Amino acid sequence: MTSSFAPGIKTVLHPVSDLATAKKVYAALLGVPPQTDEPYYVGFEAEGQHIGLVPNGGPQGMTAPVAYWHVPDIEAKLAEVTAAGATVQEPAHDVGGGRLVATVTDPDGNILGLLQDR
Repeated sequence: MTSSFAPGIKTVLHPVSDLATAKKVYAALLGVPPQTDEPYYVGFEAEGQHIGLVPNGGPQGMTAPVAYWHVPDIEAKLAEVTAAGATVQEPAHDVGGGRLVATVTDPDGNILGLLQDR
């Protein structure tokens, strides 16, 4: 098996129904204000982790938190995990600033996120 090393989970996105209230809760929990504060996304940077709040699960329809593994080559990692039995849920696409994201499901339906910064 070839491997494109994934350095670990550094990003977790949470679907929220009330962005304003969730923003207050996460700011209190993390002890920092949001770094990104938009109507479509609120993001916090805390201790090397990125915590994002996605109103109503966003266009991807998230219903539970999704952890994103940061990878150096998202297409290579997608090929690797699908060859191992994962199914692409959301193909790699640019979400702005050169950041690519994709999601796959494992054989039990768990959603796994992949993220590459260019």
